[in-house]
Amino acid sequence: MAESTAIQLKRRQGLVAVVLRRLRGEVPFYLLLLLVSFLLLFPFYWGFITSLKFEKEIFDFTGNLLWVKNPSLANYQTLFKTPRFFIWLRNTMLVSTVTTVLSVIVSIMAGYSIARLKFRGVTAASVIVFVTYLAPKGLLFVPLAQILNDWNLLGGLPALMITYPTFLIPFCTWLLSGYFSNVPVEPEECAMIDGASRIGAIIRVTLPMAWPGILTAAIFSFTLSWNELLYSLAFVRGEENRLLTNGVMSAFARSDIYFWGPLMAASTLASVPVALLYFLFMDRFVGGITAGATKG
Repeated sequence: MAESTAIQLKRRQGLVAVVLRRLRGEVPFYLLLLLVSFLLLFPFYWGFITSLKFEKEIFDFTGNLLWVKNPSLANYQTLFKTPRFFIWLRNTMLVSTVTTVLSVIVSIMAGYSIARLKFRGVTAASVIVFVTYLAPKGLLFVPLAQILNDWNLLGGLPALMITYPTFLIPFCTWLLSGYFSNVPVEPEECAMIDGASRIGAIIRVTLPMAWPGILTAAIFSFTLSWNELLYSLAFVRGEENRLLTNGVMSAFARSDIYFWGPLMAASTLASVPVALLYFLFMDRFVGGITAGATKG
């Protein structure tokens, strides 16, 4: 009896030792993850609670700043009553959708060519594509404005539909070229042996296999288009052609005076479509960005 009790005690001690070793290895990781999550999510929380505060409470630094004393939807009502707000929302959705579709189509062709087609200068082409993405937009908007002016497109939404792909296509091409490099080439070759053309094999075989990477590129493109500010300020004129970014700024910012309640309400609403995209396609997005960031 005493021997069996000692054996059970040793087993328990062994289990406790294993659990402690796991905790020593995992607790620092989860603490770091919790800290990073807090740093990333806190701005969204701060913007949301600010959108529920009256102007007086926003500038009242006494008491608990991380909570709302008297929550109100007045800032959202002010936002919805703003003239042309829904026009700005429609323009943003239209420009983001068109530029995403255009950029992804071009990036698929360019990324596939860099990854699969063996031609002279393919390595240099891939490097140039990525370096182009790194070029600051502040250096490009002056020559782009001159080109748009020569084409009589400066001032309207088509100006944004043309210029946004200049920074979307290089990144998406780099991402998709890495993803296509990890997609097996054998199914495509088998389809071509069975009589399919290269384009037919790409459409019917390769693109369905590369769907996570394509979806990742589309989400990135839509997010960057949705949040872009510099080009929307420089290339469009008139209230009817504004997007959410520059439209809200013009409505709720007067020189050095900012109406933070409506601004944060607009920011909260504008983040919802992008947040839904990431939430609905999180697993494919993570798989796409992981595979697309490595080659071979």
